[in-house]
Amino acid sequence: MGKNLTRKIIAAHLLDGEMVAGGEIAISIDQTLTQDATGTMAYLQFEAMGVPRVQTELSVSYIDHNTLQTGFENADDHRFLQTVASKYGIYFSRPGNGICHQVHLERFGVPGKTLLGSDSHTPTGGGIGMLAIGAGGLDVAVAMGGGPFHLTMPKVVNVDLQGERTPWVSAKDVILEVLRRLSVKGGVGKIIEYTGPGVKSLSVPERATITNMGAELGATTSVFPSDHVTREFLAAQGRGEQWCELLPDSDADYDEEIVIFLNELEPMVACPHSPDAVKKVSEVGEIRVDQVAIGSCTNSSYADLMQVSRILRGKHVHEYTSLVISPGSKQVFEMLARNGALADLIASGARILESTCGPCIGMGQSPPSGAVSVRTFNRNFPGRSGTADAGVYLAGPEVAAAAALSGKLVDPRRLGEFQPVEMPEKFLIDDSMIISPAADPEEIEVVRGPNIKPLPVNTELPVTLAVEVLLKVDDNITTDHIMPAGAKVLPLRSNIPAISEYVFAAVDATFASRAKEAGSSIVIGGNNYGQGSSREHAALAPMYLGVKAVLVKSFARIHRANLVNFGILPLTFIHEEDYEQISQGDLLEIEGVREAMVKGEELTIINRTSGNSVKVNHGLSPRQIAIILDGGLLNHTKKHAS
Repeated sequence: MGKNLTRKIIAAHLLDGEMVAGGEIAISIDQTLTQDATGTMAYLQFEAMGVPRVQTELSVSYIDHNTLQTGFENADDHRFLQTVASKYGIYFSRPGNGICHQVHLERFGVPGKTLLGSDSHTPTGGGIGMLAIGAGGLDVAVAMGGGPFHLTMPKVVNVDLQGERTPWVSAKDVILEVLRRLSVKGGVGKIIEYTGPGVKSLSVPERATITNMGAELGATTSVFPSDHVTREFLAAQGRGEQWCELLPDSDADYDEEIVIFLNELEPMVACPHSPDAVKKVSEVGEIRVDQVAIGSCTNSSYADLMQVSRILRGKHVHEYTSLVISPGSKQVFEMLARNGALADLIASGARILESTCGPCIGMGQSPPSGAVSVRTFNRNFPGRSGTADAGVYLAGPEVAAAAALSGKLVDPRRLGEFQPVEMPEKFLIDDSMIISPAADPEEIEVVRGPNIKPLPVNTELPVTLAVEVLLKVDDNITTDHIMPAGAKVLPLRSNIPAISEYVFAAVDATFASRAKEAGSSIVIGGNNYGQGSSREHAALAPMYLGVKAVLVKSFARIHRANLVNFGILPLTFIHEEDYEQISQGDLLEIEGVREAMVKGEELTIINRTSGNSVKVNHGLSPRQIAIILDGGLLNHTKKHAS
């Protein structure tokens, strides 16, 4: 059998391990990206490694999350990020230049390269034929230092796209259909590879919308081939020389296969409060819509916003509905301004925001109490919008624009004839807001504001682990539950003592104070624990509060890796029904945990409160066991470096 595209790229970057699904492999990383909500900590970690210059082909630091400057904290972090980038050989994308994934697609992405990013939506790069993976900041710091990226070799799922979309059906509807079929945990341990004749009808930005939301499947990443469509996009970006053809073999082998007939799709939405709660717009009914938000790294491309401007031209936003629009990059923003589309958007009553993530992470534009908000974003977890009782629906730009005009959730096909947007032959290219690193790094002083606190480190795993069950939660706990975002919390990302006060705040406001009092604790959870954002603060802040282990039915990939990186023992029930045997407040103990892990033995947890015992797995590789024993990756790296 021939090779699929995924295996071709992995094989070209394989440093260690065998490409057998379920085994640990190590790959080399060509490019990295960070954003300002995760980047400050990632660069503090990079500095701690003592590497004088990044070792990747390209590393870029983006400012796109924390641009709302209600105090000094975000501005101070941006100054730190710019100076540290200049000193260590990293390109710096200034505030206002755009959202990391949109800009990277436009200006830096190269087919066949590996990209590791400290943002869970880094798989956006798969739209251009990259193997682009989201990870915690510490993993990215290691990659910048020249280290390999370790991951479990995924299964490869072929999504075979047949036929062509009918008018008013968008790329967003394609990925919503995949989510409807697979669910938010259906992609765990898998890479989604798109093939079939339907691929050629999708532009690079449309492909990027699909790979972006592959993160909501729990997938390691998603990837499209690099074909003539990719070549035309790169040529229009003035980067045609970076194109290469990358296709699966005609007889490529896959672990699983899904067939989607594009002509059978209708406009769809993901209903509150999960990206996989997908229904046809026609099924949901014409509910009142209080707010519409268009943009984010999922749907803020030139073609997306040109389509919105055409729908809104000469019309006005409904009097009871607020419409906000965030262009994905300075390139998109300026092109809309120069061709008149921006004027049409403004005339319709839309409010134009910065080229940032903004409302997607609760950084402004929270909807009213109990409101319905239709957003072209990728996540609609409870409270993520900044309003706890808001109902957020995820949709494509066409559905969102139709809702803005009617004040109701309506099928956009009622708008009449569809006018497709042609991709430009040449994009407007101005990289003046991307700052190159200093030629003489010795002259650069890294500037640190008072909100940037020293990086906390864990202690070695004790011989016997004795912990209190501080919290017990259900399935699908997200990193937003563990470590919230939003305008109040995000500015504290470089201050772990301060941000730790918000750990599990939306679930149990007493968690932080109880954790400090307990000293050592464990969290119990259900399936898909830690889904969502790659934010390593969801592991780092609990570690700071004394969380020593997390015991669940199953983990999301990135969060489990982050727990290992910070020395928190990730455990899963061998028998899921044992979840019922443990209650909040129980005292649990694992005797001889260090010795048992080294020997590869099954672990037994003794419940000192009830007298029962349960069998658990850690599923760690020898490398990960060594990291846990040393109290995290930084401790482990320093120990072996010396």
